[in-house]
Amino acid sequence: MELRTFQLPVDYREVKQRVMRIWEDLQPQLAVHVGLDSAAKAVVLEQCGKNRGYREADVRGFRPEQGTCLPGGPEVLESRVSMKAVSRRVAVEGVEVAFSRDAGRYVCDYTYYLSLHHGNGCAALIHVPPLSPRLPASLLGKALRAIIQEMLEEGEEAPALSPGHRNVCLSGSSPREATGELLL
Repeated sequence: MELRTFQLPVDYREVKQRVMRIWEDLQPQLAVHVGLDSAAKAVVLEQCGKNRGYREADVRGFRPEQGTCLPGGPEVLESRVSMKAVSRRVAVEGVEVAFSRDAGRYVCDYTYYLSLHHGNGCAALIHVPPLSPRLPASLLGKALRAIIQEMLEEGEEAPALSPGHRNVCLSGSSPREATGELLL
């Protein structure tokens, strides 16, 4: 299995282009998006992406037209990976893992919806809290590895995630990217 990592900007227009290219060029088995949620106290596995409600401007001041990701698209797209099951099974000492059905209507949710659309549901979104003495980068990295491994194992049961493709794409975004810092 090959893991490819990308940094995506907190920019609706750029994300739209890059997500489409990831799916067209790489055709990954699973695309895992990791976004910073500064208010989070746990690592949060998001089950679905929403098509409407994007009213907050990105780092360049842009807002999607009519607050919509894909005009005419379904209101909600769900991952083929059961995030609830993954959140129950994964265990990393010192890291709480939670489940959510609302990714927050910002660039992370927008990215997720697009990836679910282009990848026929073979995508995931993980929101992570800021690094801290309680959650250093090494522990977060260990947790992300365990979560992604569990997602792949969960996905083996879903026909669309079966080993027809050997790539896993990991993208990260953070408001700090505007200053050049990388989340992962």
